Amino acid sequence: MSRTLGYARTSKRSQDWSLQIDALIKAGVEERDIFKEKITGSRKDRPELDKLLTYAHPGDTIVIWKLDRIGRSMRHLMELSDYFRENNINFVSLKENIDTSTATGKLMFTIMAALAEFEREMIIERTYAGLEAARARGRVGGRKPKDTESIELALKLYHSKEYPIHVITKMTGVSKTTIYRYLNRGDDKV
Repeated sequence: MSRTLGYARTSKRSQDWSLQIDALIKAGVEERDIFKEKITGSRKDRPELDKLLTYAHPGDTIVIWKLDRIGRSMRHLMELSDYFRENNINFVSLKENIDTSTATGKLMFTIMAALAEFEREMIIERTYAGLEAARARGRVGGRKPKDTESIELALKLYHSKEYPIHVITKMTGVSKTTIYRYLNRGDDKV
């Protein structure tokens, strides 16, 4: 008997996947059959996706909310497509309206995967171009460095052992991360 299985992923622990879960349930996936994980899409190791692929049998259908939830890249989506085809597993992407149980769905899956990869590459290209243009105008990305006096005071207060770290950060405006970075480097001077 074939089953309908779902996969939901968010990139960050703080992100909510309720939109994905609701869409999967509306599409006929039982909540107990939804494999969920909070992990960045660029990671190769995704334990819940691996469990889903192991759990799925010929004739089953895997449903996702959107292509970028399951695939890291066009190559990865194509590998998944090959895996689904070789193992007689149907694949449905709700947002892109793809259903690989049809010839049109298979074609759409290939096209959408290529477009998703193209969009990702364009974003990266535009980001690099923007950074390059900013550098050409003399701007450098990232936060402005803290003034050295504040950092030196924070380190001095820390070494005095009179104040807890949260008090030092409030007094000096220097973040806990910055203080620990200097301490781990063994820098008492900035």
